[in-house]
Amino acid sequence: MAPLQPTGLARKLGFWEVTLSGVGIILGAGIYALIGAAAGTAGNAVWLSFGIAAIVAFFTALSYMELSSMMPAVGAEYEYCARAVGKRVAMVIGWLIIFSGIIGSATVSLGFAGYLGSILPVPDLLAAFILIVALTGVLLVGVRESALVAVVFTFIEVGGLLLVIAAGLPYLGSVDYLEMPFGMSGVISAAALVFFAYQGFEEMVKFSEETRRPERTIPLALIVALGVSTVLYMLVCLSAVSVTGWEALAASPAPFATVASAAWGADASLLLSVIALFATANTVLMMMFAASRISFGMARAGSLPSFLAFVHHTRKTPWATSVLVGGGALLFTLIGDIAFVANVSNFTLFVTFVVVNLSVIVLRYREPRTKRPFTIPGRVGRLPVIPVLGMASCILLLFQLEPAVLGIGVLLTGVGIVMALVYGRKRRR
Repeated sequence: MAPLQPTGLARKLGFWEVTLSGVGIILGAGIYALIGAAAGTAGNAVWLSFGIAAIVAFFTALSYMELSSMMPAVGAEYEYCARAVGKRVAMVIGWLIIFSGIIGSATVSLGFAGYLGSILPVPDLLAAFILIVALTGVLLVGVRESALVAVVFTFIEVGGLLLVIAAGLPYLGSVDYLEMPFGMSGVISAAALVFFAYQGFEEMVKFSEETRRPERTIPLALIVALGVSTVLYMLVCLSAVSVTGWEALAASPAPFATVASAAWGADASLLLSVIALFATANTVLMMMFAASRISFGMARAGSLPSFLAFVHHTRKTPWATSVLVGGGALLFTLIGDIAFVANVSNFTLFVTFVVVNLSVIVLRYREPRTKRPFTIPGRVGRLPVIPVLGMASCILLLFQLEPAVLGIGVLLTGVGIVMALVYGRKRRR
């Protein structure tokens, strides 16, 4: 048998495989957890908030595509930012990406708790704690995710959304879909919140090395996946407010269960709650898994404390980062306010996406002759227009966040800057 040789990954993925995978990544449990809080701010116009968030995601998605086409073997925000604006800034962005996973896990675990509470009399914090501790244990034992399991969970999540759409069909037209209790500012604030539901589109660039004709296939698949997800989200919002109105959605800890109960009765409510438990638990597991692996990689590279690179001697899992991520998620669940926790996660996303868009602009000037299999259309001279719009829209949504969220976000960023300075000097020595 010939020895294994280092080689490139097999390019077996086509347009439909990448598109369906992208829809599965984007359609996480964000809408299950956040539609109620968003409706409380946007009213019946919550569908418009999802549309605005999708436009912002689309701008930044194109920036990811250009950068990933330049660096297809890497496909990570850390490398994009290091090449454009320096390794210290890249270390801060890596830090924020880790916290995005930690805080996102806390957000969705609170959503899980709301749905579990609609079935069993379990306090929200206790339910969230039990879920995070249990999933941390799974990470310590070892996670072997197969494509089949991913597809099954994706179908469960999508099935739940389709049930909500079906529930609302007989009620369409029953409410004013432009009713905005806090005006357009409330709709934009809700867009900043529900941007969390689009988290994951940036992961599609990671398929580049395994896709046929990635410079054409990945951008097209990403656009289609975002489009399909957006249409599903907006239809779900229209159906949900048609059945119950925005006030009932905002008041419910399990909004989709409330919609199902109003449309079809208690049995349907139970079914939607069970589907939501699968969807939210799976999303928490994937977020914790990603955050623990990114932390491990940065620790192994010397950008985080070396003890975080410890691996369990028998399970071969990064136990130190798994425990750290689980502990961090537990701390953020103590806040107890799902909208507040989600917005802290969104802070880290907005800052990351601002720097990613900036990286496209910087590299257009610094490396104009570098080959770009995919180039964002539209420019004025060398200045690409869409990354500018991506930066501006992310900054606009960033400043929709309440002062307390901004304060925590600035604190997290400051800690990242300190660590970048400390470990930057350590690496030079």
